[in-house]
Amino acid sequence: MKLPSDDPARVIDCLKSLGLTKYEALVYIALLKVASATASGIHEISGVPRASVYTVIDQLLNKGLVSVSQSAPKRFAAFPPEDAIARLMSRIERDAQYCRDSLSQIYRERTSLRTGTEELIWNIYGIENIRKRLIHLISGAKKEIRIIAHSQIISPDVRQKLTEMADHASVEIITPYWAGDVPVQKNMEVYTVKLPDIPKEMNAGKDMMGGGVCIIDGKSVLVFMGLGKVDAVGLFSESEGFIRFFVRYYNLIFDRVKKTA
Repeated sequence: MKLPSDDPARVIDCLKSLGLTKYEALVYIALLKVASATASGIHEISGVPRASVYTVIDQLLNKGLVSVSQSAPKRFAAFPPEDAIARLMSRIERDAQYCRDSLSQIYRERTSLRTGTEELIWNIYGIENIRKRLIHLISGAKKEIRIIAHSQIISPDVRQKLTEMADHASVEIITPYWAGDVPVQKNMEVYTVKLPDIPKEMNAGKDMMGGGVCIIDGKSVLVFMGLGKVDAVGLFSESEGFIRFFVRYYNLIFDRVKKTA
């Protein structure tokens, strides 16, 4: 069966992405070509095996894409594409909303029971992936964001998110350079600290010396090292011991910065 398209396979794939099987897509397209057809006619037009036609028709009826006459033999007709696609999209949206609500409930139940004893430590590789995780963590802060980071870690997107979150949580930032006004928000403190000079013989590895740590609400920590697109690495955990160690590390740095500010 030839489709009225430069790429027939793509039409089938698009319908499959909307929830149809290959046979359902072929039968629906076949019925668009005629005013109506019997099961035998559908088989001839679509190429779908005769034994499968009635099963496919029943599935299309359930999805509201075809109608059936009360004549003998029964004849079937396709609803216009505008109506059919709208029904498929509505079905997808209902299913997506149901999944979103159900999965969100599962996630809320898990996070509400979190006791801080989770010992897993997650690896993150590459500077862009670290920045994405950093933005995700910052977005979920409820009370406070405490971050020490090389200025290259604090990209415009990260900086914007930190500034936005200052309306909802206290934000402390220690960085060698901040691209913007300081202070930015009432609830936001930015401390700029000059990096120590690196000996010339260590220049080859200086990118690996950039990094930092981000602590969210005292409940989760992301620590990262390196500035390379590929070789930068981060560790994320909600482990009690992991958090306690880096909170102490942060407090040590923060106390020294405040004395020199």
